Amino acid sequence: MAAVIGFLMIIAIVVLLLKGKMSPIVVLAVVPAIAALILRFSPVEIMGFIADGIKTTTSNGILFIFSVIYFGVLADTGLFDVIVGWLVKKAGNNVIAVTVVTAVIATIAHLDGTTAVTVLITIPSMYPVYKKMKIDPRILLCLTGACMGVMNLLPWGGPTARAATVLEMDATELWHMLIPLQVVGLVMNIALAVVLGMVAIKHGAGLGKGEEVAADEKEKKEEASLRKSNAFLIFNFLLTAGVIALLSTGIGKSYVIFMLGLCILLAVNYPDQKLQDKLIKKHAPAALIISATLFAAGAMVGVFDGTGMLEAMASAIMAIIPAALGKYIHIIFGILALPLGLCVGTDAYFYGIMPLVMQVGETYGVASLNTALTMLIGKNLALMVSPLVPATYLAIGLTGTELKDHMKFSIPPYYLVSLLMLAFGVLLGIVTI
Repeated sequence: MAAVIGFLMIIAIVVLLLKGKMSPIVVLAVVPAIAALILRFSPVEIMGFIADGIKTTTSNGILFIFSVIYFGVLADTGLFDVIVGWLVKKAGNNVIAVTVVTAVIATIAHLDGTTAVTVLITIPSMYPVYKKMKIDPRILLCLTGACMGVMNLLPWGGPTARAATVLEMDATELWHMLIPLQVVGLVMNIALAVVLGMVAIKHGAGLGKGEEVAADEKEKKEEASLRKSNAFLIFNFLLTAGVIALLSTGIGKSYVIFMLGLCILLAVNYPDQKLQDKLIKKHAPAALIISATLFAAGAMVGVFDGTGMLEAMASAIMAIIPAALGKYIHIIFGILALPLGLCVGTDAYFYGIMPLVMQVGETYGVASLNTALTMLIGKNLALMVSPLVPATYLAIGLTGTELKDHMKFSIPPYYLVSLLMLAFGVLLGIVTI
């Protein structure tokens, strides 16, 4: 009975998240509670399960609040605009330099882990250059998505925090294991940029026969009062480098580092209480929505564990999986991660499918951490090519590209990068077989 209710609950969660009729917060908190009631657990017991689950997400939820606001305020200071402008100028009329710069800009822009912001920084700044040099805009989309996918492994990027929530561990601790793979992925993206630049040249890019695109000053214009002088921008850059360095060492809680970084950023750049409050209120909605979703996911994980549904579902799956394949289930789902990521939303993937696969893997001696790492690596590359991600439509709209054309062009290189990262994960001993 518990297995049947568990499978029905996962199906309901995935369907509701795909339909987009309800907020993920509502779906992730209410559906598991209803499932627990059907299994005849009392409301008091269910509230206990939920409380236990939320406890495991507290640090990651706080991390999201301070990290999202930090990078939002950092963008307001104009630091990203200066970096993008300098990189574009350096690229000049060299096609390969332009594609490589695209990868660098997308990588830097995705430091905040927000897909829409990355798209709005990278594509409007580079699209006029692509049009002028007759470079296929699908290359711009492909590189932006590839860099977003690799950078999304950051602990505040979303997927890593979701995986950490299911594992009941700190997101930064999980990220430390992924850093070597993230470096490999970034190198692959630069290589991909070079290859796509060569493809563009082969198709006539860089001949100077492209069309000029007038920049939309209204969209790019920010309040002049928020822009800072070069002295402040240098300080902001050094501060951000320091924050990331501290996160990499793991010497303190990640949310404490971001909280202190945000305080210093606001105090130095905007020493006015009203302006500080205005900036915090400007970026707080996005931060709170992400954190609330994470807490709701914690509630779901708590119900999963407390009711015993995961164990029952795992036993049912074990009965139909050949024993010889059981010990490779994490590799199998690592290979299937990108196709699954295209068809299933991020929340449904990490909170619906991953816990089940992890539980099945445990029965065959595969550690949950091992399964989470393989499923996390491949899924990220599906980020900006999935029809379920709003940023995908934003990106194709900015370049006037059809979704089918973008998917046809980008999926093969994305899948190749994801499989290579998985292979390197095995070679480096991050993923064990």
